[in-house]
Amino acid sequence: MERVVITGMGVLSPLGNTVDRFWEGLQRGESGITKIDTFDVSRHKSQIAGLVRDFDAEAVFGKKEARKMDRFCQLALAATEQAWEDSGLGAPDSPLDFERLGVYVGSGVGGIQTLLDQSDILRGRGPERVSPTLVPLMISNMAAAMISIKYGATGPTLSPVTACSIGNTSIGEAARLIRLGGADAVIAGGTEAAVVDISLASFSNATALSTRNDDPAHASRPFDAGRDGFVMAEGAGILILESLSHAQKRNAHIYAEVIGYGASSDAYHMVATHPEGIGAFQAMRAALADAGIRPDEVNVISAHATSTVVGDKSETAAIKKLFGEQAYQIPITANKSMTGHLLGASSAVEAVALVKSMQHNLIPPTINLEEADPYCDLDYVPGVAREAELTIGLSNSFGFGGHNAVIVLKKFTS
Repeated sequence: MERVVITGMGVLSPLGNTVDRFWEGLQRGESGITKIDTFDVSRHKSQIAGLVRDFDAEAVFGKKEARKMDRFCQLALAATEQAWEDSGLGAPDSPLDFERLGVYVGSGVGGIQTLLDQSDILRGRGPERVSPTLVPLMISNMAAAMISIKYGATGPTLSPVTACSIGNTSIGEAARLIRLGGADAVIAGGTEAAVVDISLASFSNATALSTRNDDPAHASRPFDAGRDGFVMAEGAGILILESLSHAQKRNAHIYAEVIGYGASSDAYHMVATHPEGIGAFQAMRAALADAGIRPDEVNVISAHATSTVVGDKSETAAIKKLFGEQAYQIPITANKSMTGHLLGASSAVEAVALVKSMQHNLIPPTINLEEADPYCDLDYVPGVAREAELTIGLSNSFGFGGHNAVIVLKKFTS
């Protein structure tokens, strides 16, 4: 079976719109959470989010092309451009067979702003004025489709919809495809642009969001006793996955290796995680088994850790169940303390963070962890980044509906 490596990465996030700027923010413990100023939030319970700033789609794609895409699709294309250039796959001497180039990119919510805009037109101006492009702009597979079109990728294309696990589902399934010889390379990741009026209202009314509106930077606080919900965010994370043989054939720079993937379902509740973390435990266990490694070989865990009372407890329970006493020895980082929750883009962006962490032997901190929840008593790297020798990292992602996806990354050695 083929080994699978990562040869390119791209990110748009609340911490910055390049991989380097994103990584700088993580290692410094910066917060990307601010007051929402993109629409009127005066009547909303939660008024804060992690927004992608300084991104002008018309400047990037041109006015005509930008109008053909909802924001979630624009973010995905922009992140893919970064990853594609980083990988060098488009170089004139690249041996790439486009029939063996796949695209596995998903979105949980898709083009919700386009749907809202056209719904207003329907009510205000009638059905004759609704755009004929509503459906192609709205459907969540369109990011994968547009990437495929732009890069001429005629290999397998998939748009997973596993809620907040989409990034890891995409990466894991893409790695599986490459291992089995179904593709030489896959553009994989997730994208989301759901910080809009209706989704903010819905999450707020479900009491899922933090209401620390006067102190946005300290609102996302995984594992902290004072956490009061997650913070919505937007962005995109894209990784270029290749077979090792294909990457070596073109002398590509290799960031890391994808060595394991595990998935499961809680089979428990529409939105709540299983209180004992059974599904999370099963997915982590499956990922380690797929990687062929022991629990004691894991150096760092990138936690899903959304900053909800139930979710953080159940993830902690799952980690303890799998790792036993060793759980207290493994450093755990929670990127969402800085970025907020990017929903369908979150685990792809966090995969990039984990790669950078192993590359630099530096674990980003979990910020805002001032008084740990008594049920959350592991080593969450509070406050400041920590140097450590890192070779194998595990990244968790758990989504609404009980969808769990976990990947295992390894620092590349020949």
